[in-house]
Amino acid sequence: MERTSPDDIDDLKAADAKDVHRAVREEGEKELARSAASLLWSGFAAGIAINASLVAMAILHAALPDTPVRPLIVALGYPIGFLIVVLGRMQFFTESTVTAMLPLAHRPSWQGARRTMRLWGLVLVANLLGTLLTTGALLHLGLVAPEVREALPALAESMLAKDAMHTFLIAIPAGFLIASVAWVLPNGREQAFLVIVAITWLVGAAGFAHSVVGSAKAWVLAWEGMLPWTDALFAEIMPAVAGNLIGGAGLFTLLAHGQVQGEPGDEG
Repeated sequence: MERTSPDDIDDLKAADAKDVHRAVREEGEKELARSAASLLWSGFAAGIAINASLVAMAILHAALPDTPVRPLIVALGYPIGFLIVVLGRMQFFTESTVTAMLPLAHRPSWQGARRTMRLWGLVLVANLLGTLLTTGALLHLGLVAPEVREALPALAESMLAKDAMHTFLIAIPAGFLIASVAWVLPNGREQAFLVIVAITWLVGAAGFAHSVVGSAKAWVLAWEGMLPWTDALFAEIMPAVAGNLIGGAGLFTLLAHGQVQGEPGDEG
């Protein structure tokens, strides 16, 4: 009978919190060191790609009868854009809330804070520009079937029932959950598909507010004349951005960083 070596046993063990913290922190350091042009192009690509979630949900919405379970099935389309963005290693604002924040939490400094704000600002602008231009193309250039095009504003219309404070509050759990994707993946690379699908489906099914996917919905309403452009930005998108930051950069990072404090081997 073949014996299992100590090295093989170590390979079978899941990384502990300290190792995950280091892996995510090092990934954040790489992101913070990227040039502005690199961040902008990657963020713009992510802003375009995330619209695959909106299109997938619109296809399901158009195909299904209006029943109580339709929202749960439609939410199965929500992970599509996230799979493209995360597995394609594109720069995404909500994922960077934890990856860019851990280096700052590990070694606080004014320079680190400036680097973090720089990354968030560049990536957020690029993500929003990508969703703005792509939703305009989907609605006005005939890129999707007529029934799918009609479903896009129908999907986004539910945003009109929420005020800015409500959007802010339901964006906090979304920020927490999406930040958890970056934390879970180092231990779940072989199950990355299922990890991303499970977590992002929950965000979509629960109706939590994600700033980038939400921006696509808000831009759809603005393109359609159902919402003023200023309201789309300041009453829908920016409250979601603030809530995502609190849930991801604040709450999740605080808990993730706090659990490794004082542990040996975390000095690196």
